[in-house]
Amino acid sequence: MSPRPHKKRKARRVLATAAGLATVGALVAALPAMAGQDKGNGHGNHKPSTVDVQLLSFNDLHGNLEAPAGSAGTVTEKQADGTTKAIPAGGVEYLATSLRNARKGNAYSVTAAGGDMVGASPLLSGLFHDEPTIEALNKIDLDVTAVGNHEFDEGAVELARLQNGGCHPTEGCYEKGKKFKGADFPYLAANVTSEKTGKPILKPYTVWKKNGVKIGFIGVTLEGTPNIVTAEGVKGLKFHDEIETVNKYAQELDRQGVKSIVALIHEGGAPASTAYNYDCDSPGAGDGISGPIVDIAKGISPKVDALVTGHTHQAYACTIPDPSGNPRLVTSASSFGKLYTDTTLTYDLRTKDIVRTSVKSANHVVSRDQAKAKDMTDLIARWNKLAAPIANAPQGFISADINGRGATTPESPLGDVIADAQLTGTAPADKGGAQIAFMNPGGIRSDLVYKASGSEGDGVVTYGEAFTVQPFTNMMNVMDLTGAQVITALQQQVSGSNEASPKILQVSKGFTYTLDMTKTGAARVVTDSVKLDGAAIDPAKTYRVAMNEFLGGGGDGFPVLGQGKNKLVGPSDLDLFNAYLAANSTAQAPLTPPAADRITILK
Repeated sequence: MSPRPHKKRKARRVLATAAGLATVGALVAALPAMAGQDKGNGHGNHKPSTVDVQLLSFNDLHGNLEAPAGSAGTVTEKQADGTTKAIPAGGVEYLATSLRNARKGNAYSVTAAGGDMVGASPLLSGLFHDEPTIEALNKIDLDVTAVGNHEFDEGAVELARLQNGGCHPTEGCYEKGKKFKGADFPYLAANVTSEKTGKPILKPYTVWKKNGVKIGFIGVTLEGTPNIVTAEGVKGLKFHDEIETVNKYAQELDRQGVKSIVALIHEGGAPASTAYNYDCDSPGAGDGISGPIVDIAKGISPKVDALVTGHTHQAYACTIPDPSGNPRLVTSASSFGKLYTDTTLTYDLRTKDIVRTSVKSANHVVSRDQAKAKDMTDLIARWNKLAAPIANAPQGFISADINGRGATTPESPLGDVIADAQLTGTAPADKGGAQIAFMNPGGIRSDLVYKASGSEGDGVVTYGEAFTVQPFTNMMNVMDLTGAQVITALQQQVSGSNEASPKILQVSKGFTYTLDMTKTGAARVVTDSVKLDGAAIDPAKTYRVAMNEFLGGGGDGFPVLGQGKNKLVGPSDLDLFNAYLAANSTAQAPLTPPAADRITILK
């Protein structure tokens, strides 16, 4: 919050009285120089009136302990001549080094995160229910994080175990003689309450203190979390409005005398450029960013001084006006530990508040050209040894990169492969009799990369690499949907809650249609173009459709998919993916990237 105007006026009146004949105008003009002396320039015996607090932040790590492969492990940098450059980045060995180096010389430094530290993790972390990631974050000295939607992938009970420690209830302890200690840092879940008690399931806020400096942190996840997590993961929980919740606890902190407040919000925006060093305050403050975080930022109380955000995996450091019209910092550091944000918060020791006009921030690349942190290298090696028998098992072969997360088109080559794998595994009559398969794009977490990640050899897909692509182990559902419901599902990709940010389902071989993006809402789907094996979909006919249980529950803004009948539950999506790779590729005849031409898009 900016220093309150009435306090400034009072200070000026006192100075005017003491000065006698000096004019108020002259004293006001002198204030900046006097403030500079107070900050400690060696003149007189003045104690510093302000101190700089370093806020380091990152978000959406998703258990990526090892450096992410392929496009998932690069950031885009805008060059002076206007071109862009892809820079390899990420991995906790480098993130730890970056953060430790950044802290040097800073008397006041706090490290915070914007959620999704775990969940949708590569095998190295996911196989052990993300215990390795919590251990790494403890070693990195993370001070606080908000919960993200993926913290709820395994439900509130498992999230509480990650916070408080204890061995897994069914798999036990992974290392002989070692009990999982849990997170040294608090997970904040201000807007997630128990349906039974009505109280937050974890702490709503925490106050970081050092040498008289106090900064409050409030943590929330997006209110729409139940729409993007399985029903089982959010069972018994209620998710509340982000703005109302942050404002409620900001008021509570203010009453406690905590005047400096940072909100950790697992919801984000989309900058106009994907370059991490893009100026999203051009031509004016916040003009270069859109998405949900803009309205959230404009609604959050001026008592909050800065917003650390996440969820959209984008990079930005923008100033978006608060409800009083004053500029306020909003940041996000991409994902997978590829960037970190370094923010300077100037703390007024008299008002206990942040001097907003002195706040500055920038994102920095977690470069792989720097030294690795040895404790992180040792941690990775220890857990890799435990994972190796499973992780290194070959599953199939590819002739080139097959992009999923890194694809630049709504229909991705890897999305086609996954949809085909799901159709193949559920098409037999005794497996569900599926005719069509749909895959949600957000469930594809990485790419299949041709270059070897270890000693397996180029083009070999290991179990660990397949797991990184499909880490949720969702069970497959096959159900009856009418042709009309199938068309409605396609329309829900680009309308309703998905209109502003479409979620284009990946579709199996033989299913084709056209999207006209020059239109709006449901009209974007050209209904008479929807065909199966060349024949138009009959709205009155019943089709057997395969999808993972998340989509089958209506997740991702597809309520019509939750209306299917005669549901059959099959194997996991990962099992079908691996079976497809084994059956459809060999070292001599590897799988080639599909053309990704099933959806025609008009722009």
